[in-house]
Amino acid sequence: MPSRDATTHWVGGLNSGKGEVTLDSSNAGTFAVSFPTRAGDPDGQTSPEELIAAAHSSCLAMNLSGVLESQKLTADSIDVSAEVTLGPAKGGGFEISGIAITLRASVPGVTAEQFAEYAETAEKTCPVSKALAGTTITMDAALA
Repeated sequence: MPSRDATTHWVGGLNSGKGEVTLDSSNAGTFAVSFPTRAGDPDGQTSPEELIAAAHSSCLAMNLSGVLESQKLTADSIDVSAEVTLGPAKGGGFEISGIAITLRASVPGVTAEQFAEYAETAEKTCPVSKALAGTTITMDAALA
């Protein structure tokens, strides 16, 4: 499997500095980042937490599609949102204090109980969920 990479160029201190994150593998773009916008109003800038949310939601959608496919099922649609929260860490600094996932899908012929099982399997086997295993992850999954 391929690896992917991104680069950040930063200038200045934490609170007065700023940076740019470039998605190198895909060449999809360069995005501004700063600590004030990370910790407050995004003001059109991204943050590590938003990038993690994007990675988590897209990975989980793909993984659920694979779990369903293994059961010979195909979703009409899968919608996943991930809310990544930055908070103070014990001992100083910051940490990702939680990730709240909302998952909705339309899957013909599946009961709510079956869907809950498939969603749970998808979350537990999602590569991004595994990478974030030290973080509290909650999921609200339901059929649309």
